[in-house]
Amino acid sequence: MMKTLLHLLAMLMANFAVAAEGAAGSAVRAVNLPPPPSTGAMSLNEALARRRSVREFSHGELTLDEISRLAWAAQGITAPQLRTAPSPGATYPLEVYLVVGEVKSLATGVYRYLPCLHRLELMSDGDIRLPVADTAVGQTWISKAAMVVVIAAVFERTTACYGKRGERYVYVEAGHVAQNLLLQATALGLGARPVGAFNDLGISRLLRMPEGEMPLYIVPVGRIAQS
Repeated sequence: MMKTLLHLLAMLMANFAVAAEGAAGSAVRAVNLPPPPSTGAMSLNEALARRRSVREFSHGELTLDEISRLAWAAQGITAPQLRTAPSPGATYPLEVYLVVGEVKSLATGVYRYLPCLHRLELMSDGDIRLPVADTAVGQTWISKAAMVVVIAAVFERTTACYGKRGERYVYVEAGHVAQNLLLQATALGLGARPVGAFNDLGISRLLRMPEGEMPLYIVPVGRIAQS
């Protein structure tokens, strides 16, 4: 009985987050993304074989279509209460932020991805790729990527249902999301690399994350530099 109540609580928290998306999405500072296509030019087997960790980027803008595909791969909606990455009990504790530097028709700034609306919410203006790189123990190559994806978590959404064990589930889910993102980047001919070395508090402050959110993963994405 208690486990059922906890699961209902977790679901209510997830639904509250969805409702908050709707309120945020109605703001003027929201950017609609083009619908992601249901098929791609590269097979899953080929994307798996070609995936590499890339940290040498060229200066080249990403497109809104590419942003759409990348965001959808990370946390896109595939059916009611279902997303591209599995989540324990459909509690969906993760939030995806895009630190945009070079994207055609998209101003520089920090955006939050709203999965249920498939749109971006502008959180703050300006190019902060270099400060993000500095906070990631001075890995300056990060600032050369056209965009830096930050995967954050609200642990309570999952631990409310699964207790202490839920913390592990959240970290595992972040891995699912990151791999989806890396494979989509590969399929689009883009470079990407997961980064775990950064100052949590520093990233939280730079992205102005609300209280209760914690950054877990950084994934810079951009055009691959030609050798």
